[in-house]
Amino acid sequence: MEESNKNECCCCEKTKERSEEEYRSLINRLNRVEGQIRGIKGMIERNAYCTDILVQSSAAAAALNAFNKELLANHIRTCVAEDIRNGNDEIIDELVNTLQKLMK
Repeated sequence: MEESNKNECCCCEKTKERSEEEYRSLINRLNRVEGQIRGIKGMIERNAYCTDILVQSSAAAAALNAFNKELLANHIRTCVAEDIRNGNDEIIDELVNTLQKLMK
């Protein structure tokens, strides 16, 4: 990261500047999840059959899980790696706590 971006790392000031590519990818994933959720809501409103709704709900959960995986991978490659390089081993505890929350 550039010197000016170091203070903006998600692990330092709890914000992070993302590349345009990372930003677009994450937003696209969230837009798909949002569309799936709206579709599920519409299914409920149309009294769709339970198993059809469950299948769509499972697909939305998988899409949100894919978003989490991508965001976590980006976090490890950028914030975590940089903090470790800079001698901030406390980031490891933060990462472990985050993983524990994700695995509930």
